[in-house]
Amino acid sequence: MEEIRSLLTPDVNNDSTTPWAPGPSAVSRPLDPPTGAPPRLKDLAGVFFMVALNVLALLANTAVIVVILKAPHLRKFAFVCHLCVVDLLSGGLLMPLGIMCSSPYFAGLVFTVPECQTYVFLNVFLMAASIFTITAISVERYYYIVHPMRYELKMTCKLTAAVVALVWLASAALGLATVFGWSSHAARGGAVSAARCSLRWGRSEQQRVFSLLFCVTCFCLPAVVIFAVYCNVYKVKSRAASISSQTTIITTARDAPRSAPRARPFGGSKAALTLVVIVGQFLICWLPYFAFQLHLSLEASSSISEDLEDTVTWLAYSSFALNPFFYGLLNRQIREELDKLRRCYSARPAEMFSSGHEAAGHENFLQFLHRTSCTVDTRASFTASSSPRPTLDQTPQPAVRIPGQIPEELS
Repeated sequence: MEEIRSLLTPDVNNDSTTPWAPGPSAVSRPLDPPTGAPPRLKDLAGVFFMVALNVLALLANTAVIVVILKAPHLRKFAFVCHLCVVDLLSGGLLMPLGIMCSSPYFAGLVFTVPECQTYVFLNVFLMAASIFTITAISVERYYYIVHPMRYELKMTCKLTAAVVALVWLASAALGLATVFGWSSHAARGGAVSAARCSLRWGRSEQQRVFSLLFCVTCFCLPAVVIFAVYCNVYKVKSRAASISSQTTIITTARDAPRSAPRARPFGGSKAALTLVVIVGQFLICWLPYFAFQLHLSLEASSSISEDLEDTVTWLAYSSFALNPFFYGLLNRQIREELDKLRRCYSARPAEMFSSGHEAAGHENFLQFLHRTSCTVDTRASFTASSSPRPTLDQTPQPAVRIPGQIPEELS
């Protein structure tokens, strides 16, 4: 019994040999639910939020992946599909383990050292892969908008595959650093409380160096690239919006000189809003988490509550559920294909029901409406395509594409 108890109890006095045990100044999580005024309501709300976020990540990423794979003309969104694959893996592997480590209802759960190392590896590996893919998407959009001719020449399948492979290799290298750098010091055959299994192994010098490398590589450099890229994209969109408005004034000045639209001083407000939303979502999700890790690596005597650590961690995990909306469903083409897929699957039960109750060779009312609507749409599209071209005054002005919506047909 003494040997079993010694295996299940982490050694808190030997920080140099057991990096999984908290150091003298590290925060020690209690094994019982925290005491307070309404502990049960707060814990229940936290579990509900984490589970809802996990389910949303699974459903949203699966929907975007299915839509892109089923529509051939959407397979140009290779990086968006790859981002959803990474986030789907995070929702299926990382987030459930995060619920076990963060919720006080699993406070008595015990991990073996390899299991805890696996959770830490998945943390670093999947976070890095998601952020690197977001950076690749921003660079791709920059070349598509600012240098379209160069984009058409260089953005080939080989380059896309090379970028994806580089993302996985770089992420795996960072993740394996958490395994091979400290595994030799871990207690072989020991166990770690799930509440203490996190990216912080203690206060060793190796852990501080890795935290600095992790923050710089996975946040600071990608944030600089994303901010610089979208600033250049906004300049191009602003210039295009100004030219478009000036062209509109010239073509309409002959008929309505007083009611001609004026160029807005903030030109391209829709493009600017899209940029603010995309960059803001990235900063809101990831800045608190990496600032927390950087603070712990620089301040040796810092004391942080476990509630703050759980909050910044799950704020970072929320990126896995929000990415399919900001990088997938925000695109008009993906939304249209998703709506077609939804209508297709919702119409199948009605067709099966009608075919089972109607006699063979007879057309029911639902089929009649479907046939006539398709005929009307076909005639309308044929009439629209065969109509003569409009004159110069009636020619619609080209709409300004929004960053984050490429490549997309003009509506």
